[in-house]
Amino acid sequence: MAFLFELYLEKFNTMLKQLTLLLFVTLSIHVTSQKNDDKDYFINQSSISALQFRCVGPALTAGRIVDIAVNPENHSEYYLAVGSGGVWKTNNHGTTFSPVFDSYGSYSIGCITIDPNNPNIVWVGTGENNNQRSVAYGDGIYKSENGGASWTKMGLEKSEHIHKIIVHPTNSNIVYVASNGPLWSEGGDRGVYKSTDGGVTWERILYVSENTGATDLIMDPRDPNILYASMHQRRRHVWTYIGGGPESGIHKTTDGGRTWKKSQSGLPAVDLGRIGLDISPINPDIVYAIVEASQEEGGFY
Repeated sequence: MAFLFELYLEKFNTMLKQLTLLLFVTLSIHVTSQKNDDKDYFINQSSISALQFRCVGPALTAGRIVDIAVNPENHSEYYLAVGSGGVWKTNNHGTTFSPVFDSYGSYSIGCITIDPNNPNIVWVGTGENNNQRSVAYGDGIYKSENGGASWTKMGLEKSEHIHKIIVHPTNSNIVYVASNGPLWSEGGDRGVYKSTDGGVTWERILYVSENTGATDLIMDPRDPNILYASMHQRRRHVWTYIGGGPESGIHKTTDGGRTWKKSQSGLPAVDLGRIGLDISPINPDIVYAIVEASQEEGGFY
C-alpha cells in the first residue's frame, strides 16, 4: 500500500508541475498579446505558427462519418450519421456530442436529413452507404418529430442500405428516398421511393432490377418536381465485388417521379459503377456527376 501511495503521489506531483508550466506559458502568451499593437488578435500569429490541425478521432473504421445535417435555423445544432456508430447530436457547434439513436434497431447509418419546413423533424436512413466487406446493414427508415429525442420506424425494412432522403421544400408530407438495397443479395426494398403522407406509406417510383439500386438523388431548387437519380448495379461476394454494369446510370423526372428518362448523353459508353450527383444552386441547369466506369473512363462530368 505504501508503494502505491508513493506512486500516486509521484504522478500527482508530475501533473502539478505540468499544469504549473502550462499556466506560466498561457500567462506569458497573454502578456505578449496585450503588447501587440494589433488588437484583433488575442495572441499574435508567431505564437501559434508551429501549431497544425491534426485528427483527434475516431481512429477506428467504425467511426466513418457518412452524413451531416445542420439545422438551417440554428447552425450550432447539427447531427452526425456514423457508418457503424449511430446518430450523434450537438447543440454547441460540436464542442460536445450526445448519442440519440442507441436504443433503436440499427447501429449502422447511411444518411440523415432535417425537414426544411420544421427543424424538429429529422429523418434517418439506416444501413451504411458504402460497399466494402466491413459494411453493416440497416433495418429501414426512421423519423423523429422532437429533434432526435425519440424515433419512429417508418418502413422500408428490407432496404438494408439507404443513401439519400429528400423532403419537399414546402410540403413535409412528400418525402423521397434513394435505397441501394441489399449488398450481398438481390431484391429487397431497392430503388427510389416516394411518400405523400409523411412516411406512413411508400411507393416505389423508380426501379431497374433486383440487382440495381439508387445511390444518389438530387432535386432542382427551382422546381421540386424535377429530380435526378443515379442507379448502381452492384453485388458483393466473399471472393469479389461486382461494382458496376450496364444497368447503372442517371435518370431524370420532371413530374415528381411519375415518369423517368435515362440520361446518358456525355457519359462514358462503357459499364458504369457508382455515381455521385450534385446540382448548381446558382444555375440549376448545371448538374455534376462523379462517375465510376470501366476501362479507366471514370471521372468528373
